[in-house]
Amino acid sequence: MADTALPTTLADAAVTVLTTPDAADKVRLTRAFAAAWRDGRITEVGVASPPARPARPARPELRLPRDMPKRRKAQSVAGRTALLHALAHIELNAVDLAWDIVARFRTLPDGTPLPRAFQDDWVMVADEEAKHHGLLAERLAALGAAYGDLPAHDGLWQASEATAHDLPARLAIVPMVLEARGLDVTPMMIDSLQKAGDAAGAAVLQIIHDDEIGHVAAGRRWFDACCAALGLDPQDHWQTLVRRHFKGDLKRPFNRPSRDRADFPADWYEPLGVG
Repeated sequence: MADTALPTTLADAAVTVLTTPDAADKVRLTRAFAAAWRDGRITEVGVASPPARPARPARPELRLPRDMPKRRKAQSVAGRTALLHALAHIELNAVDLAWDIVARFRTLPDGTPLPRAFQDDWVMVADEEAKHHGLLAERLAALGAAYGDLPAHDGLWQASEATAHDLPARLAIVPMVLEARGLDVTPMMIDSLQKAGDAAGAAVLQIIHDDEIGHVAAGRRWFDACCAALGLDPQDHWQTLVRRHFKGDLKRPFNRPSRDRADFPADWYEPLGVG
């Protein structure tokens, strides 16, 4: 992408991705804009208004979670396709969630402008989520499928809508509940793909798992910064926000080794765990 085609600010880049409907284009633009931010071709953060919902392609058909078909076992090609398709949909939403946090939030809760390190972290997250979607799209293609071939559930953006007003709440729910849940369940998916003989698919999921540790760590780091600005205890405030904004359960078992690597202590989430 030529320099003349780049947005002039990071916020404009974020809104460009958020208002781009095609999944492959979201991935391509994300990777180009992230590289431009890292190497100094985009330097200003800027100000822009993100859309209430990101643009989406005509396919996949979006359904309520309760209307989704029951997933088959990963030992079959159809089962592996359904699993990888569901993960590709999650990763595409994660791309938009990362850019939304870049565009939407400009200050800590006390009004202090967010430092460049904040944008660095969430641009990195967006870039890695885009990489993940691309890797999953390649695996789907190897199975004779493509993103959009199957229905997908439309509940993933609800966490964004429920926390659009509050940076600590967004951090508490998206990286520290939803992405942390990915750390818990991905090892089981990797094992399932390995048993099915899909070593390439398992390798992709291992990349995703390892990158997500850094995403959870970024959420914890900036949540702590928000709590310091508010003069609140981070552990207590996280539990309060999860009870207030997260509609599901924190399901056991937790992947404590991976959560520990993300600097996410068990005494934060264990009191809220079920199962």
